Amino acid sequence: MKMQHLLATTLSLAVLAVLPACAKDAPPPAANAESSAPASPAADVNAGADAGATSDTGLVLPTVLVHKSPSCGCCGNWVTHMQEAGFQVEVRNVDNVNEVKERVGVPLGKGSCHTAEVGGYFVEGHVPAADVKRLLTDAPEAKGLVVPGMPAGSPGMEMPDGRVQPYTVELVAHDGSTSEFSRHGE
Repeated sequence: MKMQHLLATTLSLAVLAVLPACAKDAPPPAANAESSAPASPAADVNAGADAGATSDTGLVLPTVLVHKSPSCGCCGNWVTHMQEAGFQVEVRNVDNVNEVKERVGVPLGKGSCHTAEVGGYFVEGHVPAADVKRLLTDAPEAKGLVVPGMPAGSPGMEMPDGRVQPYTVELVAHDGSTSEFSRHGE
C-alpha cells in the first residue's frame, strides 16, 4: 500500500513538472498554419506528399497533419520541431483529440497530448522528427509510432537545463501491439 502511494505521489510530481510546457502559449498561428476546422475522418494523409518538402536525404516529406487542443503549448513546440526538420505542417485544433486517437488506432495507455498523421501512418506524442523520417523511409507494415506520455526533454518538451528523461519510441503494429523503434536520452 505504501509503495502504491509513493508511486502515485511520484507520478503526480512528474506530471506537475511537465505540465507547464503544455500551458505555455503556442507559437503564433502564422507559424503553425493552424486551422480550427474539425478534422475529417476521411482526411487523406497522403495528399500532402506532392506539396511536401524534400529532406537532406532526398526523401520527399509529406505534409504532417497535427490534431491538438488549441490551448496546448507543447504541441505547438512539437509542430515547430517538425517544421525545423523540413516538414510542412497543417494544424487542426480540435475539441476532442481522443476521437482522432480512436479513429487512427492509438492503443489504450499509449496516448499523449497530440496526434499527427503523415504518409499513411499516425504519430502519437513527442516523437522526434528523425524517427518520423526513418518511419517514412523504412515504410514498415505498421499503423504508426507512439511516445506514451510526455517525457521531459523530448521534442516539444525541452527542459531549460537540457535534461532528457530516457524514453522509447514504439512502433504500433496493425494488431495494436508495440515494439521498440528507438531510444532517446540514454
